[in-house]
Order: sequence, then structure tokens, then C-alpha cells
Amino acid sequence: MAKLTIEDLKKLRDSAKKSTALREGETSVKVTVHMGTCGIAAGAREVMDALLQEVTEAKRSDIRVITSGCMGMCSSEPNVTVEISGNEPVIYQHMDRNRMRQVFKRHVLLGEVQTDFALARVK
Repeated sequence: MAKLTIEDLKKLRDSAKKSTALREGETSVKVTVHMGTCGIAAGAREVMDALLQEVTEAKRSDIRVITSGCMGMCSSEPNVTVEISGNEPVIYQHMDRNRMRQVFKRHVLLGEVQTDFALARVK
């Protein structure tokens, strides 16, 4: 195996930063996919996959995607919370791939709350 140069290590570091940028760091938007047992059973993994694909396609480094456990509202799963800096968080309910794509494109990118899917605004 060839020895790694400083330049090789910098490239590896940059690649690792890009792959983890969605889950950590300074951001202006945070999207939480609630992935407790009930959320996963209701389709939260598919929602997460669609969200990560949208974030990747948008090429935005200021959007943080995280997961959390159950929020205690099993009948409305999968749930997603969108927090945009300077605005009240919005919890969306009964999410699926298409709804997640719409929420991302309209709310996250354009700031338009999708009231049809909103469960609550958190104060």
C-alpha cells in the first residue's frame, strides 16, 4: 500500500466533511425526522431517504438533517420537524416521500409552510 501524502489526507478530510455536513455543524435550517419504533414502522426511513436525496440535489451546506426518537404522537407518524432560523418550528404529520419532497422544496427552500400537512407550530 502506498504512503498517503498530506494532500491525500486533506482530500479524505474534505470528503468526510461533506458526507457528515448534513448531520452536524453550523446551519440555518434543521430538519428532524422522528424515527422511533412507531415512526419507522409508519415509513420514516423512506421519508429520511427522500429528504437526504433532496438536500444532496439542492447542494446546500446550511441544512442539517437529524433523527430523534418518538415524540409521543404515534397516530400521526411519520413526523418531521422543520426549524428555520428566526421562525417557529413546524411539525409535519403523516409524511411520505412525496410530502417530504414538497415540504423540502416549498418550506425549507422557499419558506412557505405547508399547512395541509402541518400538525403544529411550536412556540
